[in-house]
Amino acid sequence: MFGKFLGHFSKDLGIDLGTSNTLVYSKDGGIVINEPSVVAVNTRTDQILCVGKDAKDMLGKTPPHILITKPLSKGVISDFEVTEKMLKYFIDKVHTESFTFVPRPTIVIGVPLETTEVERKAIEDAALSAGARKVHMVENPMLAALGARLPLSESVGMMIVDIGGGTTEIAVMSLAGVVTWKSLDIAGEEMNKNIIQYARDHFNLLLGERIAERIKMRIGTAIEQEAPMEMEMRGRDLLTGLPKEIIVNDTQIREALSRSIRTIIDNVKATLETTPPELVADIYERGIVLTGGGALLRGLDVLISRQAAIPARVAEDPLTCVVRGAGILLENRELLQDISLPSATEGSII
Repeated sequence: MFGKFLGHFSKDLGIDLGTSNTLVYSKDGGIVINEPSVVAVNTRTDQILCVGKDAKDMLGKTPPHILITKPLSKGVISDFEVTEKMLKYFIDKVHTESFTFVPRPTIVIGVPLETTEVERKAIEDAALSAGARKVHMVENPMLAALGARLPLSESVGMMIVDIGGGTTEIAVMSLAGVVTWKSLDIAGEEMNKNIIQYARDHFNLLLGERIAERIKMRIGTAIEQEAPMEMEMRGRDLLTGLPKEIIVNDTQIREALSRSIRTIIDNVKATLETTPPELVADIYERGIVLTGGGALLRGLDVLISRQAAIPARVAEDPLTCVVRGAGILLENRELLQDISLPSATEGSII
């Protein structure tokens, strides 16, 4: 009863709890938080020092007693306690300017397609422990489709390729349900590792994760570009142990990323092969829609179009599709009830 009372003064939230970034949408403010899913912990005191961008800025620069941790791995919780505290930090931050002393919002939160009941329960428990009054879990591709303004409830086939930080989810949907899908561990963070490995193998250079990510974003491509691009790559020489800088170009980075890109495209084709022909005809007409941060890799939509022989396009603002989809469900409770996964926690507060 008290939780319901406090709920009237709380802002209902949509949350994209990603491996790399967490985004929060409120009904009256739109996207109010977009921060890295990174937490800095003082291991001597067990205190959380900072969350989000401030914690990510510390990566690779901390003394031994400060641990920089990513509490989510491949879209699921790997550290329950830290995830709970991170969620509480974001929920409290949204309510900072309101008169709610104890926020008790209803939350719509995205979950990966292949989560187990135990993994879903961990996400639900973390959100409840962080202050949620009620938690609705919805599969990420469904939210991405809503955020990309696709007609999720209609009897037409649509295909989403959601390339996040920890996972790539490929899903064919119709009538507000997933028909065929594949979930891969190859996504943005794996591409960063590809660049780190390439630098080690070809230049005897040890790169940091943030530098690899910056290179991917600046000159990463899936197909040859009209104008060549290059940038500096700085790290530690594995032979001398001293700092070293070299210049790399987009052709080299494309080579580094090629295996991951090929795996994603092979799985797009494999998903289409198991899709009913009527839905494939719809997808051919409407095209494949790319969402998530990985969709921003230059030329990926063109390469998928060529390889799958079906038009592909990047959704508008692909990074925010999942959280915007969660926001749409906050306004459409009927559809929310239809597509929410069953609660994994018995006796949650309503």
